[in-house]
Amino acid sequence: MTNDSLHQKIITQRIVKMKKVAVFGNAGGGKSTLSKRLSQITGLPLHVLDKVKFQPGGAEVSHEDYKYAHQQILTSDRWVIDGFGSMETLWPRLDEADTLVYVDLPLYMHFWWVTKRFITGYFQPPEGWPQNSPILKSSLSSYRALWLCHKYLTPKYREYIKQAQSTKNVYHIRSSQQISQFLELMENGNMFKNVH
Repeated sequence: MTNDSLHQKIITQRIVKMKKVAVFGNAGGGKSTLSKRLSQITGLPLHVLDKVKFQPGGAEVSHEDYKYAHQQILTSDRWVIDGFGSMETLWPRLDEADTLVYVDLPLYMHFWWVTKRFITGYFQPPEGWPQNSPILKSSLSSYRALWLCHKYLTPKYREYIKQAQSTKNVYHIRSSQQISQFLELMENGNMFKNVH
C-alpha cells in the first residue's frame, strides 16, 4: 500500500479518549514495542501478557494464576494490554477493550522480525519478554505460533475487527510504515481509523 493510498484510507477524527486498548496480532509484529510507546504517549498502564504468563527465566505460571491476574487487569479502569495470553482470555479481552490495535503485517515480515529478534536477543533482551527468557526456546515457540496464528487466528481476527468497527475504535495496521504513522498520529493527539 502506497503512502498516498494509506492517507486516502485514513480519516482524521475527533480525539477519542482511549481507556482500554488491546494490542494483538501474530508473533514478531512489533506489538510490544508499539504497546510500550502507546503507553508512554497515552499515560495508560501497560500490561505485557508474556510477563504475566511467564516468570523470569521463562517458566510458565499456572493457568489459574494467569487467568486471575488477567481478570484483575481487565476489571481495572485503564490499560494497554499487549499480546495473546490464551484462547480462553483472548476474546473476553477484545470484547472489554474500547480500542483494538490489530497488527496484521504480511507473514514474511512476521517471520523476518522473529528471526531478527532471535539473532539480536542474545545481545539485548527482546521488548516485552520476561527477564532471562530462553532465547532459543522462546524463538522456536514464536516460529510455531506464526504458522498456527496465520492459519487459524488471522481469519478470525480480521472478521472480529470488521464487526467491531461500529462499536470500538479499530486500528488495522498492515505495514511497518503504518506502525510509525499510527504512533506519530497518537503523539500529535490525532487518531485514525482504517476504513475498509
